[in-house]
Amino acid sequence: MEEAHPMSSKHHQLKFTLVLIVVVGLIAMGIISLIRERIVNPMHYQVSFTAEGSVFAKPDIAQVTLGVKTDRKATAVDAVKENTEKMNEIITKIKDEGVEEKDIKTTSYNLNPSYDYIPARGRSEIKGYEVYQEVTIKIRDLDKIGSIIEVATTAGSNQVGNISFTIDDMSEIKKQAREEAVAKAEQKAEEMAELTGIKLGRLVNVYENETPYPPVYRNYALDMEGIGFGGGGPAPEIQVGQNEINLNITLVYEVK
Repeated sequence: MEEAHPMSSKHHQLKFTLVLIVVVGLIAMGIISLIRERIVNPMHYQVSFTAEGSVFAKPDIAQVTLGVKTDRKATAVDAVKENTEKMNEIITKIKDEGVEEKDIKTTSYNLNPSYDYIPARGRSEIKGYEVYQEVTIKIRDLDKIGSIIEVATTAGSNQVGNISFTIDDMSEIKKQAREEAVAKAEQKAEEMAELTGIKLGRLVNVYENETPYPPVYRNYALDMEGIGFGGGGPAPEIQVGQNEINLNITLVYEVK
C-alpha cells in the first residue's frame, strides 16, 4: 500500500486555508458595508401631524350670466337680428354702469330650428328659428350688482343665471390660512409628544394641500320677465356674504 505523500497533504491544507480566508473576508466585507450604510444613512422613524387653517373673507368680484332668448321667428335672419340687437343694447348699458369690455365674455350662443308636428303628414317640420345668447360678466364694484341686473333686464335680458362670488387676489388670504395651519400642526405635535413621551427630532418635510376653492353661488336663475323685470322693476338686493378658504399643512418630524 502506498503512503500519502507529505507534500500533497500540505498542498490540500494550504488550498483549504486560502478558500476559508477568502470566504471569511467576503463575509467581513459585507458586514462592514452594512455597518457603513447604517452610519451614512441611518434608519429614522418619522411622525407627521396635519392641521387645517381656515379664513373667512369677503368676495370682491361677482360673476353674473345674462341671457337673451329670442322665441320663434320665421327666418334665421330675423331671429339672429332681433337677438343681436337686444344683446348689443344690454352690453352698452352695462358698460355705462362701469363694467369693462375685458370683463364681458360670450359663453353661449345657439341658433336652433323650431319644429311643429304635423299629424296629417306624420312628421315634424321646421316652422321657424330660435336664438339664445348668453354673456358672463365680472362686476368689480359689488354695490352695483343690483343696478346692473336692473339695466340689463330693462334693455332686454330675459334670463339671469347664477351669481358667483370670488376673490381676485388670494395670496394674502392663503398666507393667513397657512400661518394658522402651521401653528395648529406644531401645537398638535407638542401635545402628542407630551402625551406619548416620544422625542421629536428635526422637522424634515412640509406638505401643503389646498382645499379646492369653488366660487360661492347664489341662486338667481330666474326668468326676469316672469317676475316683473324688464319693465322698470326695482333693482334686486344681492347679499354678498363671505367665502371660506381652507388650507391643510402636514409637518413631518424625525423621532429620536
